[in-house]
Amino acid sequence: MVRRSSVPAFSPERFAPTPERPLRAKSRMLEHQTDIQPHRHDWGQLVFSMTGAVRVSTEASTYIVPPSRAVWIPPGVVHAVTAIERCDLRTLYAGPGLLTGAAWQAGRVLEVSPLLRELVLALPAVPDPPPAEDSADTERRRGIEGLVLVELRRARPLALGVALPQDARLRRLCEAMLREPGRHAGLDEWAAEAGASPRTLSRLFREQLGTSFAQWRSQLLLAHALTLAARGRPMSHIATELGYASASAFTAMVTRTVGMPPSRFFAEA
Repeated sequence: MVRRSSVPAFSPERFAPTPERPLRAKSRMLEHQTDIQPHRHDWGQLVFSMTGAVRVSTEASTYIVPPSRAVWIPPGVVHAVTAIERCDLRTLYAGPGLLTGAAWQAGRVLEVSPLLRELVLALPAVPDPPPAEDSADTERRRGIEGLVLVELRRARPLALGVALPQDARLRRLCEAMLREPGRHAGLDEWAAEAGASPRTLSRLFREQLGTSFAQWRSQLLLAHALTLAARGRPMSHIATELGYASASAFTAMVTRTVGMPPSRFFAEA
């Protein structure tokens, strides 16, 4: 069994956006299988990793993203972060009114352009009180903040979220699959572990998530596969780690799910 650790949310209020500093950056190293405890705040948050994949979870969804992707979390949403591997975590806090419209009212995965990545790195990642600035420093920071907002509004959304159920029994099963997606391939094996019948679980997937077990698992496997592909793992290794008997079987699943072979999907996504 993997040894896990849990850490607090690192005093997010010390990085709260203000009218003078509407965008605040924060950095934190997280070891493999470290969880940041669930928390919420009154401002929006963009979370991504410079190195290493992370999982961001809310009550409704979970998002598994490699370094080239970020998760947007709207204000007031309870969320937790897990380091799937050792990662250099970066957080961008956005003050009220900076990102408005229906698209910013829900969590989603966004593409991180090379420019956005460097702009976030250029923002001071220090808590209050921030360092003193002269007029040139202030002008530069405000220019960076403006460009960050431009890049965020242009960022391409990606369908990499996995919905989570409210039913406690199904929720425990889905969480187990998130931790070890390749442990079982079929619903019968997962049902036996959960102590429920396959028919009951199949019904709960339909009622709670509006999808079948197979469709939900495919989305989960795609998210995990993307993080492995981002680390340069060959297709055969990805297929084995996710519980497929062969690379061709894994390729067939990806092609059936997204309408294109893995090589193209990973390149585009």
